[in-house]
Amino acid sequence: MTMFSTIRLRAAALLAGFALALSGCFMAPGKFTSELALTGPDSFTFRYDGEIFFLGLSKLAQMGAAADTESFSATCFNDETFEERACTPEEEADQRAEWDAGAARRAEEKEKEAKQMAAMMGGIDPADPKAAEELVRLLERQKGWNRVVHKGDGLFEVSYAVSGTLGHDFLFPMIEGFPATNPFVQMILREGGQVRINAPAFAAQSGDNPMAAMMGGVAPLANIAAMEAAAENGVKEDEEQIPGMPVLEGTFSIRTAPGMRILANNTDEGPEGAIGAGEVLRWAVSPRSAQAPTALIATGG
Repeated sequence: MTMFSTIRLRAAALLAGFALALSGCFMAPGKFTSELALTGPDSFTFRYDGEIFFLGLSKLAQMGAAADTESFSATCFNDETFEERACTPEEEADQRAEWDAGAARRAEEKEKEAKQMAAMMGGIDPADPKAAEELVRLLERQKGWNRVVHKGDGLFEVSYAVSGTLGHDFLFPMIEGFPATNPFVQMILREGGQVRINAPAFAAQSGDNPMAAMMGGVAPLANIAAMEAAAENGVKEDEEQIPGMPVLEGTFSIRTAPGMRILANNTDEGPEGAIGAGEVLRWAVSPRSAQAPTALIATGG
């Protein structure tokens, strides 16, 4: 099997494993800096500067689709060794008949999937060559998205900043027409003036949070698949990577106002004092990050 075929098939397997990817709405952070500041008992500011990867607009998604739509090719295996062997004319004929019989079903599934993908992306058809431009326009008309640039292959450079009150929960990113299933950062209000902050996408893997592993870990997993394929084919791991997948790398900070208490957090160093202010929690995020940042803070509100 060629290097390209191996990677393409692994990409298809990854896509099949992620329901959100198949719906075209899967997002993942790349390189970034982000901060959530609790500026008062009832107010906050949030910013995210860096990369966001939309899997449905990438070459990886196209590779997965190509693996599902290839022309017919008979495949047979030895019953004892399970090694691939040449098919007999009868076996090839049987497989071709089965392939032809499923043509209408495959076409119907593709049409249904295309409609679902467009619906999950606010009406944007990922197959449209101008899909990235439409997404830029969609984001720019929403409050907070101050800069949105498509760098190519589903990767966007964004600058997002917003201020609000602590009268409601907060979620980023929140995109018009997209399901709220893929959070980078969550802020959940509790009774008694407490705030739980989670950043499930800012971790490459997490045994405690399978969803975080799925959301934040697709890039490392995909590149691991590429490296495994490279090893199988005698290619150095740095010579071939699945195209478009960003490196998960950045910093996430939570800043509190004076008088607030940090009740729990999973940073390595704990809170840092800030002159004339409250405290700061910092996380360095990388492909080796095993735990998603989390903190519980008493705001006094």
